[in-house]
Amino acid sequence: MAALTTAQVWKELENNVFAVLGMVTAKNEPRTVGIVYVVHEGKLYIGTKKDAWKVRHVSANPHVSLTVAIPKSVPLMPWIKVPAATITFAGTAQVVTVREVGADVLAKLYRGLTESDAQIADSRVIVVDPTGDFVTYGVGVSLMGMRDTENARGRAPVK
Repeated sequence: MAALTTAQVWKELENNVFAVLGMVTAKNEPRTVGIVYVVHEGKLYIGTKKDAWKVRHVSANPHVSLTVAIPKSVPLMPWIKVPAATITFAGTAQVVTVREVGADVLAKLYRGLTESDAQIADSRVIVVDPTGDFVTYGVGVSLMGMRDTENARGRAPVK
């Protein structure tokens, strides 16, 4: 198993922006959606429209999972396909208004738009507070090390 620290995993999360959010509908059906996120003070923030179906699902059931895929490639040989490294974790999500999120988070999340812009004023933010452990594959491991699945797996507490 890969020796990982919590700080290493958070650094990887901060260096990426795309994840897959897993949730459960009100009818107990599983759903996933690709999202763009930012990290701030141990939480992940996801901007979305207030009437998006992910807002309804997360509002009905706050238990979510996230998987972040971290692209890998062979230097100077990008045509060789290499599996992505991954970080997966469970969390508790909360839907909040943009006014409930700090200005520094909004600046990162909306890339320079301000709260007065129509696109933001009609938005919501899903705040994910990770729980338990980060479960990883290929994080902190060389490409050759990823061939050994036991060596490529890792686990670190979220806090």
